[in-house]
Formats: sequence, structure tokens, C-alpha cells
Amino acid sequence: MNTRTANYCLKQGFVNIKRNKLFSLASIGTIAACIFLIGVIFTIIINVNFMEKKVEQQVGVTIFFNEGLSQQGIDDIGKTIKSDSRVKSYEYTSAEEAWEGFKKNYFKDNPDLAEGFSKENPLANSASYTVYLKSINDQKAFATAMEKVQGVRQVKYSNPTREFLTNFGKMLGYASIALIIILLGVGIFLISNTVMIGISVRRHEIKIMKLIGATNSFVRAPFIIEGVTIGLLGSIIPLVIIRLVYDRLIDLIMTKFGVLGNSIPFASVHQIFLVLVPLGLGIGAGIGLIGSIVSMRKHLKV
Repeated sequence: MNTRTANYCLKQGFVNIKRNKLFSLASIGTIAACIFLIGVIFTIIINVNFMEKKVEQQVGVTIFFNEGLSQQGIDDIGKTIKSDSRVKSYEYTSAEEAWEGFKKNYFKDNPDLAEGFSKENPLANSASYTVYLKSINDQKAFATAMEKVQGVRQVKYSNPTREFLTNFGKMLGYASIALIIILLGVGIFLISNTVMIGISVRRHEIKIMKLIGATNSFVRAPFIIEGVTIGLLGSIIPLVIIRLVYDRLIDLIMTKFGVLGNSIPFASVHQIFLVLVPLGLGIGAGIGLIGSIVSMRKHLKV
């Protein structure tokens, strides 16, 4: 297909959209709603995964020792931790360091209250290893294994946090699949009807083109361009809206929820749109292409 033919097909595709304004707008609106829903769900899922990764980095498994355990016993436990392939890093906290940290957190406004414990460390048996794993999903198995190690008194880990993030992501994904399928189906149906109207309007013109030797691809190209263009327009609109709203929403959360908002990690716009833009445009163009093909197979006999 040469440049002149391509320009003609492109022009006719836009003419078809303009000619069928009502159906075109309905198709664009439906696709926009579909892509917007996909974009919102995708953004939430990305942030849930991002939070889960941050939890992996920030929340560790804490291992406490039996009372009176010797330094050699503590070192042996450290060697066991180091040899585990699931471990990313670990650090040792002595009883003295645990008490100093406790005082900073709970007695920072009333340091005089801590003076009553100056002769005796109330956290004398709180020395521990804090272990950070490569995957948060390994916490339970790692904790179970460490509980069997000689000299280990207790193992604490954030299993509820992991389960909440994992289950929330799964629930969101399952609940959204049905809605997305319905909207995709409606989008394809509307685009196929829009293209069908264009075929009906140009039926006489198509017959003439076929009589003078027009190829099947030449006849079909404007309708494919029409469907794909509608799909792309329907996907660009929600992508722009999500892009404008995302930063403002994050700022609002940070402002309104204070410390809680600052403690929740959010994925950056770049991380989200690096995948969301090609995904959204691809789905929009795909819906348009499928709708065009469905309509041409049913109504365009060339």
C-alpha cells in the first residue's frame, strides 16, 4: 500500500467516525470507562505489590533467645541464619541496645521516668536477631524452621500483614475480572455497530470500488482504521485523567492522614505508567480492531 492509498484510507476512517458521531461517542465513552476501570485496578494492584515489597525490606523476622544463653550459642544461631538461602540480611540487637531504643521511643518526652531503671535493664532477656528475607512469602516457613533451632525461645513475624496484602490483591483481581470482561464485550459490540453503520452508508460506494478493481484490503482498511482510532481515543482519555488525578490523590492522602499517610509507600507515576500506557493503548486498539473485524465479517461481503 503506497502513501497515497494509505492517506486515502486514513482519511476515510476519520470520515466514518465523523459521519457516525453518536455511535462513535458511545463507543469512545464505553472504552474510556473500561480502560479507566482497568487503569484504577492496575494502579491499586501495583501499589499493593509495591507495599508488599517494602514490607519485605522493612519488616523482619525477630528471633529471641533462651534466658541465659551464652554468646557462643547466640553466634551459632547467627551462623544458622546466615546459611539459610531465604535470608537477605540480618542484624543483632543486644539487650542494652534494645533498652536504649525502647527509651528513645517511649520515654523521649519524660526521660526522668527511665532513671528508675538505671541499675537494672528491664529488657535483659530481649537480645535478638532481626532477619530480613528475600521474599515475604517465606516468613512462615522460615519462622517454623527457626523455632526448632536449639537456643531459640520465640520467633515473631508479620504474617497478618503479608496475608492482608496478598489476599487483598487477589480479591481485587478476581472481583474486577467480571467487570472488565463485561465492559470489553460492550465496547466490542458498540464498535462493531459503529462500523456496521459505516458499511451500510458506504455500501453503494463499496460496490463501485469493487467493480473498478479495488482490492479487499483497500475496502476494509478504512473500517479497521475507524475501529482502531475509536479504541485509541477511548484509551487516551482515561490515561490522561488517571495521570492528572494520581499525584493529587497521593498528596491528599499524605496531607489528610499525617503520619499514617507518610508511613504508607506508594509507587511513583513513572513506575505505574511505564506499563499502564502501553497496556491501555494496546487494549483500546485491540478492542477497536476486534470490533471492526467482527462487523466486517458479518456485514461486509468482499
